Amino acid sequence: MNKLQAMEVFVQVVDAGSFTRAADSLQLPKATVSTLVQGLEAALAAKLLYRTTRNVTVTTDGAAYYERCVRILSDVRDAEEALSRTRLSPSGRLRVDAPTGLSSQILVPALPEFFERYPDIELELGSTDRPVELVEEGVDCAVRGGALADSSLIARRVGVLNFVTAAAPSYLQKHGTPQHPHDLRQHRCVNFFSHKTGKSYDWDFRRGDEQIILPPRGGIAFNDSNAYIRAGLAGLGVVQMTDYLMMEHVAAGKMVQVLPDWTSDPLPVNVVYPQNRHLSAKVRVFVEWVADLFARHPYMHMGAVPR
Repeated sequence: MNKLQAMEVFVQVVDAGSFTRAADSLQLPKATVSTLVQGLEAALAAKLLYRTTRNVTVTTDGAAYYERCVRILSDVRDAEEALSRTRLSPSGRLRVDAPTGLSSQILVPALPEFFERYPDIELELGSTDRPVELVEEGVDCAVRGGALADSSLIARRVGVLNFVTAAAPSYLQKHGTPQHPHDLRQHRCVNFFSHKTGKSYDWDFRRGDEQIILPPRGGIAFNDSNAYIRAGLAGLGVVQMTDYLMMEHVAAGKMVQVLPDWTSDPLPVNVVYPQNRHLSAKVRVFVEWVADLFARHPYMHMGAVPR
């Protein structure tokens, strides 16, 4: 038995809470994962996991052994990555998740630059507006906008999201242009709803010391940013979306910014990863690359608006 491999498999099973999810993340057969953990238990003469048909939980001995394994594996990776850093070429598979619009508009166009720097990294970029479960889904790190609900994740702030309220010229010609946020009560607005709760997000407006928060009224809602933008372009109503997605359409005359004297509170953008995972060289260079990319972007950098 390769004990280091068995320890890594055991840690992944504990993190994922499932032999199946651990096997998928490690790209190993489930039988191999089970055999390696059983081999560890036999070698240690101790039961590490409680197994049921629904889930896997760690025993008291297993919890203590898990903490030791995490430290040992971290030390091993430190030694390996010290050599990797001297070669300046981190390698291996890197699974990243990012919002749909941010991936298509910012990350993907800049990837040639990333691969020129790090040609040995095999990047798997998932694009979804759904917040993924990093450990359970085998994702190394994720780019997320807004407040972080999961306190178990380590976050590196890399930028901000600013919002623009706009509508298609065809909609404004038919329904008029709102002059104040309260006018939106007489307009059709396109909603964006949460994957998790199913509720639509409120819109917020600020001008000086005045702040207005209101639920937009409308008969249509989306949970995908690309579809949301298309709805605005089609003249389905007033939309409020991030400026990095919206301003190119405003510049092209396909959308018209409304309520320009009012701003919305910016949201932070973070790269997050599990705190019980060693920050590998490939994750580290990706985080640094994203931070540098956003710092150079006209809409994403943290100095884009007064804080």
